[in-house]
Amino acid sequence: MSSPDPQVRGARNPSTRSAARGPVVAVTGAAAGIGDLLTRRLAASEEVKQVIAIDERRGEVSEAQWHILDVRDPAIAEKLRGADVVVHLAVDLDLETDPAARTAYNVRGTQTVLTAAAAAGVHRVVLCTSAMVYGALPDNDIPLSEDAELRATAEATGVGDLLEIERLARRAPRAHPGLQVTVVRPAVLVGGTDTALTRYFESPRLLVVAGSRPTWQFCHVDDLVSALEYAALEKVDGEFAVGCDGWLEQEEVEELSGIRRMELPSAVALGAAARLHRIGLTPSPAGDLAYTMHPWVVSVGRLHDAGWRPQWTNEEVLAALLEEVQGRHTVAGRRLGRKDATAAGAAGATVALLGTAALVRQMRKRRGL
Repeated sequence: MSSPDPQVRGARNPSTRSAARGPVVAVTGAAAGIGDLLTRRLAASEEVKQVIAIDERRGEVSEAQWHILDVRDPAIAEKLRGADVVVHLAVDLDLETDPAARTAYNVRGTQTVLTAAAAAGVHRVVLCTSAMVYGALPDNDIPLSEDAELRATAEATGVGDLLEIERLARRAPRAHPGLQVTVVRPAVLVGGTDTALTRYFESPRLLVVAGSRPTWQFCHVDDLVSALEYAALEKVDGEFAVGCDGWLEQEEVEELSGIRRMELPSAVALGAAARLHRIGLTPSPAGDLAYTMHPWVVSVGRLHDAGWRPQWTNEEVLAALLEEVQGRHTVAGRRLGRKDATAAGAAGATVALLGTAALVRQMRKRRGL
């Protein structure tokens, strides 16, 4: 299931590229992560005429035309001239980034790219958010329709930014007639990613909130990149989800992973998580827990209708995730060093979470807070 060698994929003759009749595609955030993978894929595609790569540093894809600048710089409009499609991937969802700075970058960057694309004569912008925007709620259908209402709140990491990006996406065609916007919403993303949801599998026990019904739908980055290519080549448009077919119940995840659960009442788990985040001991707000409690599985019907199929199954992505996080130790969303992890030991993530919360309460009582 590994990706093709990027050096082989990128070794296309420039003369072949000049003869291609496909679109000129610009990629922001092209030097690293998903942006780098997509840039490599597009640079190797016979269906793409040219790739324009934009980032704050130069990447390694020599076939692309590079422009080094911040996506919030209005000068980006000039760099986009001649592009048919822009895939905007310069979005920061790092758990450790200051939330205010992260929001300022994500929202202003998206606004600037949409405005610049319209000014440059680009006819389509592809944005990547997350299926998290549908919200994780106990009454969600399984699976959700891709047209389902976006009921998420801004309480989970980065979701407020993603909801604002979605709002900008819907507003852009009205503000800029002739500009079309495609929105891609991946399920739990795995493959070189670090999120509250991937860290969930770094804990010695899987926290399960009593009375909840978790369901898991994964998306490997390889499949996301191929879906983004579909969007860039205009084989699918509008708003659509991407991920593995079907889903896994919590019991299946526990059986496949071999990690046992630790079950807690909702008030205890959410209360402790909120307190630990408020005093800065963990990067994940309590809102992240909802996505491990309630279903948010989404249909991928639009991609299927376009002829796309995932190359990974949920079982395969979970196995890849477990291999990737092997040796990492996380308690309540906070990474621990080996020494700290040994101290937490068999107590498990939940016991450590509650124990820390209890210590915090004791300290506050002693100080009269």
